Amino acid sequence: MSATVKVLIADDQSLVRRGLALMLAPEPGFQVVAEAADGAEAVRLAHEHRPDVVVMDIRMPVLDGIAATERLTAELPGCRVLALSTFDMDEHVVGALRAGACGFLPKDISPEDLVAALRVVRDGEAILAPRLLTRLISRHVTAPDHRTEPPVPSGAEGLTPREREVWRLIAVGSDNTEIADRLGVSASTVKNHITALFAKLRVRDRAQAVIAAYETGLVRARREP
Repeated sequence: MSATVKVLIADDQSLVRRGLALMLAPEPGFQVVAEAADGAEAVRLAHEHRPDVVVMDIRMPVLDGIAATERLTAELPGCRVLALSTFDMDEHVVGALRAGACGFLPKDISPEDLVAALRVVRDGEAILAPRLLTRLISRHVTAPDHRTEPPVPSGAEGLTPREREVWRLIAVGSDNTEIADRLGVSASTVKNHITALFAKLRVRDRAQAVIAAYETGLVRARREP
């Protein structure tokens, strides 16, 4: 893997694109390879420049960020996507996560946090903090009606009791260290369970695993009054 993180910035606001690019300009090990003003251009430029990470605005003309993310994760599986969010979280962020984004960043992110997030995502991890993720999903992911049998994702039937418990703990916001402490096992054992869990559920990362947990009714959202 190259030491340089190649970044493509997609946002329909030129000031946002320029601001993000200027944040990365003084950072060693980062290269902004292209900027796109809409989702269709982002997909085209990603094929041309093969970035490691695309910072993707959700609401854009021509092709929105969710549709562009879905295309990128299907057509360029080695390209990771970070969705851009406005001040507050909304249902479009969940749509981006479901489409394959690795997490989201607020548009007012600090340069330090942007750099850290891009490194984490380039290395194959999701960037959403667990409790932030569960707060978002609990607001906007529709859980199954309690009167009906919850849908079971393909592969979930083969989960062991321990893998199902790890899945539940991920969904309620526990990180790997907290899961290890709760179950009385090592962090490496937790990682092994998560790897097996993701493979069986056919989810790409922690974000999609949490979405699946809420959608299947494994855990239920606590709605705000």
